Amino acid sequence: MPKFKYEARDRYGIKKKGIIVAETPEQAEELLKNRGFQDIKIKLSKEKEKKKKKSGFKLFTPKVKEKDLAIFTRQLGAMISAGIGIADALEILSKQLPNATLAEALKQVQEDVTTGMSLSKAMERHPKVFPKFLVNLVASAEESGNLDIVLQRATVYYEKIAAIKRKIVSASWYPIAVLVIATLIVLGILAFIVPTFAKMYSEMGADLPILTQLLITLSDTLRSNFLYIVVFVIAFFTLVSYVKKTEKGRKFIHSFMLKLPLLGEIFRKGAIAKFARTLSTLVSGGVPIIRSLEIAGTVSGNAVIEDAVENAKKQVEQGKNLYISLDEEVFTPIFISMVKVGEETGRLDEMLDTISDFFEDEVDRAVDGLLSTIEPILMVFIGGIVGFIIIALYLPIFKMGDLINR
Repeated sequence: MPKFKYEARDRYGIKKKGIIVAETPEQAEELLKNRGFQDIKIKLSKEKEKKKKKSGFKLFTPKVKEKDLAIFTRQLGAMISAGIGIADALEILSKQLPNATLAEALKQVQEDVTTGMSLSKAMERHPKVFPKFLVNLVASAEESGNLDIVLQRATVYYEKIAAIKRKIVSASWYPIAVLVIATLIVLGILAFIVPTFAKMYSEMGADLPILTQLLITLSDTLRSNFLYIVVFVIAFFTLVSYVKKTEKGRKFIHSFMLKLPLLGEIFRKGAIAKFARTLSTLVSGGVPIIRSLEIAGTVSGNAVIEDAVENAKKQVEQGKNLYISLDEEVFTPIFISMVKVGEETGRLDEMLDTISDFFEDEVDRAVDGLLSTIEPILMVFIGGIVGFIIIALYLPIFKMGDLINR
C-alpha cells in the first residue's frame, strides 16, 4: 500500500507533518479529515527509499543500551501523562534523544503510529532497537490503558538492569585489567631488559645461578617465538569467539563461568536478579506468565539460567506451580521459597520485586567483597613475579660481590 506525505493543521490549528498509508490520495485525505485535520496537502512519499539508501553509507551505528531505553521510556511516559499524543511525543523524542540509532527508529515508529498502527506493533518492526521485553510490556499496557504507568515501570527496570551489568562488569574486568597490565610489564622486561643483562653476563664468562639461567631462557624463548605466540593468542580468542556463537559452546562457557571461584556466585546472583526483575515487571504489567517466562529467561544473559527457565515454562504450561518447576541446582533455596510465598499469596509480582532487590544487594556485597579480597592477592602475585625477576637478574652480581670480599 502506498505511503503519502502530508502537511495539515490539527484541531488546535497547529501545523503537523507526517506519513499516512492509503490506497489513494483521496482516501488519505479522508482519513486525515476523520482525525480532525484541515488545510491538508498530500503528495506521494519517497522518504523510505531515501532512508534506505542513506543507511547503506553508515559504517558504524551506535548500539541501543539499557540507559538509552531508560531515557526513552521515562520521557515518553512523562509526555503521555501530561496529555501529549503518542505520535507527537515520538516526534519530539526522535529529535532530542542522544542515541542516533534509537532516534532514527523512533522516526519510523512515529510514521507507523500516525498511519494507525499500534505503538507495540510499530516497535516490533525494529527488533534490534526495541527488545521483546519492552514490546510485550507496551502491548499489554495498550490493552489495559495504563501505558504511562507501565513505561514508568520499564524505566525503573532498565535503570536496575544497567546497574547490575555495571557491577558485574566491574567485578570481572578489574582483575583482568590488572593481570593484563602486569603481563605486558613482565613481557617488556623479558624482551628488552633481560637481554641486556644476559649479554653482560656472557661477556664476563661466569657461571650463572639456576634462577638467572631460567630467566634468560624464558627471555630467549619469548623473543625467538614471538610471532608464534602472537598467532596463538589471536587464534585462541578467535576460537573462543566462535565457540560462544554455538549453542553448546555458549552453554559450556556460561556453565564454566558459574563455577569460577569468587566470580561464579556473582555471575549467578546477577543473572537471577535480572531474571527476577524482568519477570516481576512483565507480570505486574499484565503480560501472561508463560510469555513472561519466555522473555525473562533470555534476559538473564546466561545459557544455564535460560535452559532452567525454559524447562520451568514447559512444566508451568502443564499446570504445575512455578516454584515446583524451578531447578534447585540452578536457583537458590531462598529464591524458590520466596516464589512459593508469592504464588500462594497471589502476589508473585511483588515477591519477585523483593527477590530482585535482595539479589541486587547480594551482588553489591559480593562485588565489594571480591575487590577487597582480590586486591591483596593480586598485589602478592604481581610482587612475587617482579621479585623473582629482580632476584634472578642481580643474583650473579651479588655472588661476584661475595667473591671479591673473600
